Amino acid sequence: MADASSANHPLAEAAAFLRARLPVQAPVAAIVLGSGLGGLAARISGATRVAYRDIPGFAEPRVEGHAGELLHGTLGGREVLALAGRFHMYEGHAAAHSAFPVRVVRALGAHTLILSNAAGGIRRTFAPGQLMVIADHLNLMFRNPLIGQVQPGDERFPDMSSPYDPDLRQRLHAIARGLGIRLEDGVYAGLLGPSYETPAEVRMLERLGADAAGMSTVPEVMVARAMGMRCAAVSCITNPGAGLSPEPIHHADVIEVTRRAAADFERLIEALVASL
Repeated sequence: MADASSANHPLAEAAAFLRARLPVQAPVAAIVLGSGLGGLAARISGATRVAYRDIPGFAEPRVEGHAGELLHGTLGGREVLALAGRFHMYEGHAAAHSAFPVRVVRALGAHTLILSNAAGGIRRTFAPGQLMVIADHLNLMFRNPLIGQVQPGDERFPDMSSPYDPDLRQRLHAIARGLGIRLEDGVYAGLLGPSYETPAEVRMLERLGADAAGMSTVPEVMVARAMGMRCAAVSCITNPGAGLSPEPIHHADVIEVTRRAAADFERLIEALVASL
């Protein structure tokens, strides 16, 4: 666990601030809610909310679909923390800063990180609304949040041979089968954004082995793995990549698709948390 005890350390300040406001005991997981997937927050019972703008070291998201709140409560009968929204690198934040909330939830006691995102489909058989468990990723952001001085509790050279926990992935598939939810495995390509990919870039990503592409998640997983956290991640495929469809890509359409897929996503994640 990262050491958040040093006075005047940004992590210590954020953790102390939140402990004074949240009745945190032993959360089984922290959940990151991506674009349009924040509806899961309504399923958290007895939720206490703290706005990002009030938390030391946090930034306020400026993107539609990201509420900018940290929540504490119970989901599936288990204590959880939830990060409703992200602040992304394309908004001007450094990689380490965009992953800072992961350090904070770890300092608050979460050992498991469950992430979600909206992603463009690279695999040609994906249709909008498809849910994909991330099996691996490509860091095409060309940024690493671990560069610099080693943070207390971090491994200097974290193993990334299995960044997404195999047991959690198996649980997700078993739960999905029981709920009648179609779930696929795939490789997520993390890109810096904020522009969407060109048709040529989509063809490149396809040749590199990517099944979906987005603008988040990778820095958070890298930091989580350096701290020894288990990770699971689910992408909601919102659109075919550029060139795979004649339709242009708009953020409003991305949000609309994630809202339509939200019910299956929420049932899936609630059942996963209940199984922990």
